[in-house]
Amino acid sequence: MEGQDEVSAREQHFHSQVRESTICFLLFAILYIVSYFIITRYKRKSDEQEDEDAIVNRISLFLSTFTLAVSAGAVLLLPFSIISNEILLSFPQNYYIQWLNGSLIHGLWNLASLFSNLCLFVLMPFAFFFLESEGFAGLKRGIRARILETLVMLILLALLILGIVWVALALIDNDAASMESLYDLWEFYLPYLYSCISLMGCLLLLLCTPVGLSRMFTVMGQLLVKPTILEDLDEQIYIITLEEEALQRRLNGLSSSVEHNITELEQELDNVKTLKTKLERRKKASAWERNLVYPAVMVLLLIETSISVLLVACNILCLLVDETAMPKGTRGPGIGNASLSAFGFVGAALEIILIFYLMVSSVVGFYSLRFFGNFIPKKDDTTMTKIIGNCVSILVLSSALPVMSRTLALMWPPLFIQGPQLSGMQAVPGRV
Repeated sequence: MEGQDEVSAREQHFHSQVRESTICFLLFAILYIVSYFIITRYKRKSDEQEDEDAIVNRISLFLSTFTLAVSAGAVLLLPFSIISNEILLSFPQNYYIQWLNGSLIHGLWNLASLFSNLCLFVLMPFAFFFLESEGFAGLKRGIRARILETLVMLILLALLILGIVWVALALIDNDAASMESLYDLWEFYLPYLYSCISLMGCLLLLLCTPVGLSRMFTVMGQLLVKPTILEDLDEQIYIITLEEEALQRRLNGLSSSVEHNITELEQELDNVKTLKTKLERRKKASAWERNLVYPAVMVLLLIETSISVLLVACNILCLLVDETAMPKGTRGPGIGNASLSAFGFVGAALEIILIFYLMVSSVVGFYSLRFFGNFIPKKDDTTMTKIIGNCVSILVLSSALPVMSRTLALMWPPLFIQGPQLSGMQAVPGRV
């Protein structure tokens, strides 16, 4: 009987591992396909040649797509974990959701941590150096020469980073333990690389999120149709049409030798056409879209922003007054054992909405900063170098999302730190 029980336990463990691997693969495949369509929408079409550079661009495209899929998975893991917790609380004995357990959630967090490190420190540097490489002088030009140069650059970069970390640890804590930790990379250094990424992302979020919260109203105002109060759209369209025709006549009357004036007129004509398109869109919009959707969205944005600021203020006040509110790094009650919100499923849904709103706000704020303004992707006109930069930026922001969620008291990360360790690597979302 004991032998049969042992075989049955092994079979259950095997089937569980196969099921979790299949689920992870299907989820990542969906994210990869969606990320591929997003990147190809913005990728410059002129890069699609049939030569050596085309192969390099294609490889960099696949690596960038992989990174964007990992970033999307890291963002979606928080809502997925919250929803899974509430579903298991509502239907604890349901047979059809037994696959949704703590082992799966813990495995997904481990994979997000592992792939984030892999993308940020291996794949994205490889894609950038591979894109810029030409091969060493004296070697036959080709893909192999470019791969060799890229690998040499990666090795030199890794030695530089390890040397900097070694010196920093020696200056901060000069003892035997800090030196031994550098020899044991897999057990010590790699698990905490994700925490370093989260720290960089938090510093970036401190700049991006406030700017994004204020810019969200402007961005939504540009996307939605504003109410027409005391405005005559027909008259404005008539005036802008006359201006467009005048510019077109001036452009046709100039000779091709006056390139400077032609360029200015073409730019002005494009601006006039854009303004005319916006006015025609406002005219074609229905009364419901003009008078109901725009005010409702603005009120919703105001409510979400107010709730976010209020949560931050309350959580900071609790941390200052109550010592027990400080995160201790202990294990939580586990998935499906306790609700994250006092309001149950409704509170969890509100937390998910706030998480997505804060992530979108941070991305909007990132592109609104003057230093990162050149990173804004353009449809069918974005180089692979900019795509790589955008993927790395989104990856850093997504890795800091658990930390921001903990700051807002939206979730308690140790709730999902259960189950066996994966070769010494623990997924500790939000731990810095």
